[in-house]
Amino acid sequence: MNTVGQILKEARLKKGISLIKLENLTKIKRDFILKIEKEDWNNLPEFPVVSGFIKNLGSALDLSVNNINATLRRDYPPKKLTINPKPDVQGKFTWSPKLTFAVGVGILIMSVLGYLGFEYSKFMRPPELIISNPKENQQVLQGNLTVEGKTSTDVILTVNNQLITLDQDGNFKTKIEISMETKSLIFKAVSRSGKETIIDRKISIN
Repeated sequence: MNTVGQILKEARLKKGISLIKLENLTKIKRDFILKIEKEDWNNLPEFPVVSGFIKNLGSALDLSVNNINATLRRDYPPKKLTINPKPDVQGKFTWSPKLTFAVGVGILIMSVLGYLGFEYSKFMRPPELIISNPKENQQVLQGNLTVEGKTSTDVILTVNNQLITLDQDGNFKTKIEISMETKSLIFKAVSRSGKETIIDRKISIN
């Protein structure tokens, strides 16, 4: 009784088809074809892949696809199952105190790095500066003018080069002297990193 490998090889030789030509016809590597003819199952892919090869080869050699595949199922050796007498318990995940410590340290490091990154970003940003009084193009009287607003707590604030005092929350409200020649108020907030925020607020003197 011929085996599947013998049937395929005999059909190929009978038709005078070389391994290279059969490779071109089926797009199956000749190395695989040769191993199938030799029934070298250990060096071939799994059964479903080999079954597809056999059907393709049988069709190319004008063999009955059903018959050649049935012969393959008869000849293909069953896979040997290796039984481990001792179950592998090391692969099971267990939460240990050591893992708890490692996760805790990791979270702490990430929190510290995130805080430092946030503080550095905050340190390098231009300071906040909000002017609530006077408004843009506001008409004011000559003499003392109340300037009011809010900025960051760690800045040096000047208005037309006059130093302005801030409270602990960064708020300011103070009077400055203006003359008929004053056309605008230049608010300048400088942070510790040297970043500046400048607002040029136009005013009109009555």
